[in-house]
Amino acid sequence: MTVSHNLRAYLLLTITTWCWGLNAIISRLAVGEISPMQLVTFRWLGVVLILAIIARDNIVRDWPILRRHLLFLCLMGTCGFTAFNALFYVAGHHTSAINIGILQGSIPIFVLLGSLLVLRHPISILQGTGVAVTLLGVAIVASAGDLDQLLATSVNRGDLLMLSACFFYAAYSVGLSRRPNVSALGFFAIIASVAWLASLPLVAIETYQQGWSAPTTTGWILALLVTLLPSLIAQIFFIQGVTLIGPGRAGVFVNLVPVFASIMAVIFLQEVFQLYHALALTLVLSGIWLSEIGKTRLTK
Repeated sequence: MTVSHNLRAYLLLTITTWCWGLNAIISRLAVGEISPMQLVTFRWLGVVLILAIIARDNIVRDWPILRRHLLFLCLMGTCGFTAFNALFYVAGHHTSAINIGILQGSIPIFVLLGSLLVLRHPISILQGTGVAVTLLGVAIVASAGDLDQLLATSVNRGDLLMLSACFFYAAYSVGLSRRPNVSALGFFAIIASVAWLASLPLVAIETYQQGWSAPTTTGWILALLVTLLPSLIAQIFFIQGVTLIGPGRAGVFVNLVPVFASIMAVIFLQEVFQLYHALALTLVLSGIWLSEIGKTRLTK
């Protein structure tokens, strides 16, 4: 593999994780501008409309296979995109972007546990240590550096919602191992369509409970940004990056998401990056690193 291929992959994957880190910032900026369920619905509607144009040939070619797996595709789109994003944006109303970013870093650990429970993939001692270290980092974030809060069950509601979101995305990630043998764009187009359809009852319930309040101009801009960057460009760039250097090496770049989210939260939202954030971020990244080493040794 040439150096140019590696550099191109690194650039694509770095942009991808920056886009995903930006999603945490958007979740906070959206408060008061566009409701959480509106943001989910308009996000996936925008993606579906774009993919209907750029992925039309893939969808037509792959449809005979895709239609045989519609139940699986419905579960993937609902868990990985609708449930994850709905909880993600509601969490943005109750916790900081820094917390969201760091907690999002726990997804690889949930995936590892899911692979053990569902796919029966063994876990090495190093991977188990990585899980424990990462969960300690998550606990520090959830308790704002005061672990006594955990014993008193006094944990931020937004952090619990974000952890629930991570669980759904991890379930989606584990499910990817059973993805039908179709093009990435064809697969993405169908589950994005499912995500949009699954979001309609949620926005209906939200409207019934809270009434309909049209997004502000800023809200529409945020919906456009989240459609183009975290939803579309990041997904396409990630697919290209995986094609260039493989899923194992590409997956390591996900570790950059909490880093980017923390940096942007301080710059754009003027959030305070406290000592417990630094400790939690270090533990989460260290835990993922240990898990990656353990996975490598386990497969040798």
